[in-house]
Amino acid sequence: MLDHIIRRASLIGADQVHDIGIADDRFVEISPRIEADAVEETNADGCLVVPPFVDAHFHLDAALSLGQPTLNQSGTLLEGIQIWAALKPSLNAAAIKERAMALLHWSIAQGTLIIRSHVDVTDPSLLAVEVLLEVKKEMSRWIDLQLVAFPQDGLLRCPDGRALLTRALDLGVEVIGGIPHYERTMAQGGESITWLCELAEKRGLLVDMHCDESDDPLSRHIEHLTAETSRLGLGGRVTASHLTSMHSMDNYYVSKLLPLMAESGIQAVCNPLINIHIQGRHDTYPKRRGLTRVPELLAAGINVAFGHDCVMDPWYPMGTHDMLEVAHMGAHCLQMMGAAQAEELLAMVTSRGAAVLNQQDYGIRKGNPADCVILQASDAMQAIRLRAARLQVFRRGRIIAHGRPRNSELHLGAAPIEIDFRR
Repeated sequence: MLDHIIRRASLIGADQVHDIGIADDRFVEISPRIEADAVEETNADGCLVVPPFVDAHFHLDAALSLGQPTLNQSGTLLEGIQIWAALKPSLNAAAIKERAMALLHWSIAQGTLIIRSHVDVTDPSLLAVEVLLEVKKEMSRWIDLQLVAFPQDGLLRCPDGRALLTRALDLGVEVIGGIPHYERTMAQGGESITWLCELAEKRGLLVDMHCDESDDPLSRHIEHLTAETSRLGLGGRVTASHLTSMHSMDNYYVSKLLPLMAESGIQAVCNPLINIHIQGRHDTYPKRRGLTRVPELLAAGINVAFGHDCVMDPWYPMGTHDMLEVAHMGAHCLQMMGAAQAEELLAMVTSRGAAVLNQQDYGIRKGNPADCVILQASDAMQAIRLRAARLQVFRRGRIIAHGRPRNSELHLGAAPIEIDFRR
């Protein structure tokens, strides 16, 4: 007797529907037909079943703070940083926690159960760090939350930046962050990269840096981060997020850079929603898209994931923490609509994101924790095209969210017409 069987599930890479058996919070059998009984059964009826969505880059401490204390009128990264700096002195634990919990409820409803969130460690009180560590513990039954010690105001530019970041790690933050392009000089940006990578090597921690989030083609901290990753043998432990300057770099230079990145084992995160909104603000026409070179990174053998980055905060006034919306934007802005690219896009919000976070036992495989999402779609392209409804969200074999199917009924004559956008 199994605890739950999901019948007739479509799976990425499978040419026929499968049954998925769950017992003791884990997947125990995946086959075309499970000849067993279960306490509960769900008929997926050919719908696509995927692992939980992964957001590889987010800012939970700022989420849902839109308009506090003012709105970003220019839409620029720098104005967003200034607004956040103005808000920090008035932050209180209750407000941070209330916003974070509300956002995570949205996440669960969208099937986003694994999140890497950067948390600002340049506030001397480290209030947001303490609150998000508390939220992480309280929500651990439903969401895997990985925190990054992020020096928003610059590791060296901020007084006591090194001490504050180290203190955040001592409190339990598990990933080292950075923002070298926001330091006062290119040289100081490089200095911060070296110090942070050496700290990661010493402590055995992962690294995820905001790197070259700029339209400046000469912002090349990714070269330094790649070199330090190789020098220290950090391999797959290092992630470079944003990399928007790569959009504007000279093609010859990039042809040298990509093999070095692949050789080092560094990974990358692209944030399509936020960077298509923020980048190119100083351009007249033509305007640059400003997203990093995802197809080229993938072709070079570099793992790339997508992040949502922001939801209703000083940098981005929209969002519902829907990772299919991120993939949908990526498909358009990166010109990735080839027939074979839909599954790659889906991987960047699932398995590739899990690899960035160094997640173990991830995916719909026998023996793994029974975490998955049933989508109102039959394949990857349909899921992205429709931003498909999440019909059910499973966490450790338990259904923790139900969604309503998205269909419409037309009344144009004598008989109603059922509209199913999957056809």
